[in-house]
Amino acid sequence: MGFGSMRLTPRPDRSVAVRVLRRAVELGVNHIDTAAFYVSPGGILGVGTGAARFATELIREALSPYDPRLFLATKVGPGILPSGEFETAETPARLRAQVEENLRRLGVDRLDLVNLRLTRRDGPIADRFAALAALRDEGLIRHLGLSNATPAHVDEASAIAPVVCVQNSYALDLRRDDDLPRALAVRGIAFVPFFAIAGPSREDGATAVTDAAVNSLAEARGVTPHQIRLAWTLHQGENVLAIPGTGDEAHLEQNIAAGALKLTAEELARLE
Repeated sequence: MGFGSMRLTPRPDRSVAVRVLRRAVELGVNHIDTAAFYVSPGGILGVGTGAARFATELIREALSPYDPRLFLATKVGPGILPSGEFETAETPARLRAQVEENLRRLGVDRLDLVNLRLTRRDGPIADRFAALAALRDEGLIRHLGLSNATPAHVDEASAIAPVVCVQNSYALDLRRDDDLPRALAVRGIAFVPFFAIAGPSREDGATAVTDAAVNSLAEARGVTPHQIRLAWTLHQGENVLAIPGTGDEAHLEQNIAAGALKLTAEELARLE
């Protein structure tokens, strides 16, 4: 069970985000997911970069100097310009700028993993992925991955450099890429789904409306519906890593505890 940092930025109290991050590592999390565009609304609206709260900066404040066992994964493509405006990097120069921003804000010399985040699921990606592969060859990046990608994108990128993971939206009730986890497992590629809890609500976060089968099973097991959803996610393959995010310490502990929740074949069938 990893930790996604996107939901740390809206919290008005910076110390809460720092405490949640430190607690995650105390509980055994060694995979932190982030991106340079994970920033408070003030940053996106151009209120001033001084007022912006970047998740990467929160991670550095909470966890640096980093335990060598800690794995930091980030994304490039979407980003925030110095003016505070949103951008989608399409050129090698802008992708390098985003990589360098991640390095600076995280306070590291090399990024463990950089995912190329695709804002659309059609069209070629070779030029952008090759630009990241060049930065890997320079020693600025350790591993490369893709986000919001199709199997065709994986093939295209793999011809340029090894793809170690694919990070797509995926949940019990958000099944756009249902065959992808198993197809990636055959190739030795990790699948890292996001929105595992939120499902179709996506950026709006988890809602009170959940499937009856999820609620029924959660009640029978004495756990929360969110924990059932996370457990189902991890049962989709040995190569699957969940990265639920939260700015609440109690929810964090529940999410991590879901990693130990084993579902029977009958329970999985009921959820299906």
